[in-house]
Amino acid sequence: MPEHRERRESRAGDELEEIVVKVKRCAKVVKGGKRFSFNALVVVGDRKGRVGWGYGKANEVPFAVNKGIQEGKKKLIGVPIVRTTIPHEIREKHGATSVILRPACEGTGIKAGAAARAVLELAGVHNVLTKVFGSTNPINVVKATFGALERLKTIGQVEETRGVHLREAKVVTPPPAAAAAGEVKA
Repeated sequence: MPEHRERRESRAGDELEEIVVKVKRCAKVVKGGKRFSFNALVVVGDRKGRVGWGYGKANEVPFAVNKGIQEGKKKLIGVPIVRTTIPHEIREKHGATSVILRPACEGTGIKAGAAARAVLELAGVHNVLTKVFGSTNPINVVKATFGALERLKTIGQVEETRGVHLREAKVVTPPPAAAAAGEVKA
């Protein structure tokens, strides 16, 4: 029996989806007691190569999430995806957090913690290995992962930047010992 789940309408827009990574409660002590406000870290993306993140603050959770979504829409970037993974390994540091992203073969999935997974899923990456060193604060992990995705380049972009062709057919030359042995026999 196939189970049909209705997808709830995304607040990010028709083609964008959002994932709330972290909601924090902040308390301000006032004369009559404590006044609470909320912070929401939200990742927005279309699972087709565009992703952004936002941090919203408000007195109620839904308003904080909406502010995060609006900020995330303003920060959307394009992510180069080669087949279902990233083009090359990359390291990025933000604050005390270091993130390494490595391309992975088909069927590996996203091997990452919650914060990095949200960014990679909504970017449209299906196979990737990640490792976080140092602080695992979700805000810094999201920023570092986002920064790494921002710096990714395809072979075509590197060729254009450097003015060289990297995909030329490589001529295989025999090792010097084999070449010398071939000359002796001739």
